[in-house]
Amino acid sequence: PGHVDFNYEVSRSLAAVEGAILLVDATQGVQAQTIGNLYLALEQDLTIIPVINKIDMPAADVKKTTAEIINLIGCKEEEILLVSAKTGQGVEKIIETVIEKISPPKENSSQPPRALIFDSVYDDYKGVVASIRVIDGEFKKGDSIYLMGTKAEAEILEIGYYTPKYKPAEKLNNGEIGYVVTGLKNVSECRVGDTITGKQNQANFPLPGYKKVKPMVFAGIFPKEGDDYGALRDALEKLTLNDSSLFFEPENSKALGFGFRCGFLGMLHLDIFQERLRREFGLELTITVPSVAYKIKKTNNEEIIIHSPQEMPDRAQIESCEEPWMSLDIITPSDYVGNIMSLVQEKRGRYRNTEYLSAGAGQRVILHYEIPLASLITDFYDKLKTVSSGFASMNYEIKGYEGTSVVKLDILVAEEPVE
Repeated sequence: PGHVDFNYEVSRSLAAVEGAILLVDATQGVQAQTIGNLYLALEQDLTIIPVINKIDMPAADVKKTTAEIINLIGCKEEEILLVSAKTGQGVEKIIETVIEKISPPKENSSQPPRALIFDSVYDDYKGVVASIRVIDGEFKKGDSIYLMGTKAEAEILEIGYYTPKYKPAEKLNNGEIGYVVTGLKNVSECRVGDTITGKQNQANFPLPGYKKVKPMVFAGIFPKEGDDYGALRDALEKLTLNDSSLFFEPENSKALGFGFRCGFLGMLHLDIFQERLRREFGLELTITVPSVAYKIKKTNNEEIIIHSPQEMPDRAQIESCEEPWMSLDIITPSDYVGNIMSLVQEKRGRYRNTEYLSAGAGQRVILHYEIPLASLITDFYDKLKTVSSGFASMNYEIKGYEGTSVVKLDILVAEEPVE
């Protein structure tokens, strides 16, 4: 299903297909992120095929999981397929059901060519390779193409299918999924969700749903050894080739020396990123406590977004300040509801309502909350797992900005301000 940080990429993958398999683990039941991604699939009008996996496990509770799925999507019990990927039981039935239930693509081959980019990756030899779903018309090797969102132009150097390795072909027809080698040198010119059309035979409108993803969480990244600054900069530039949502700018700190201020989609994105810097580039890093972006309206009506307390203007110039709020869903066995409610209250959360997923013993509930992003990004997930003995799962999405009262706290050591 993909983590909530990469919600937009998941939504574009779902926009590239006609149907989806809803796979639920029989030992764990429905998880919060599964519900978040199910709603994304339903928004795209996809045919959903419900499947329960791991039915061979001793801890599998097929009856309870079936009840949760019926509650969630309102299907009949006989429509849910029971599968064990380990023993192979029921796998053929999934393939038959996909063929039977999921409708073929619409016939649009006579229209000007349009394709949706649902993934793009940088290859050292080929340049940027985009995974595409052809919605209208067809694309051939050698065609000149135009990207409607980033306004970049390129030529199709190679086109083909995934089998799962690259398998070159002469063209991709209406309704097919494959890859295009563009020869572009930067992933930021070939963003997920953008529309590819022909340069000469241009479509009038791009496909819906494209947006530029904005970083939500900011942290300072500094090398432990000052000499590694150049190596860190090179590593960041290499990682941005494959990750267009990453933002970074140089930052200088008296305590930590030279480093970079980086913007991420969320905490998981930050974790993956620092692990890659350590493992792939062998860098030893110091990472500052993550913060969120605040919107400041100044007394002269100018609006600015600040990513760290150092950028906060003087108190006298600030008219109002806003912080990002999230809609938060937590799924938990009912025994832990009290603990979780007090945790969320402590973190400035606002209760909305409760939904019941299943009845009887070991009943599971969904708690709906609104909470500031600043409360989520430090140790909320760890504390949630602690108070629920590891049973709770959560999913969140941006709700918007709301007014808040924040002050900048300066710390002086020997009368000198330190960060």
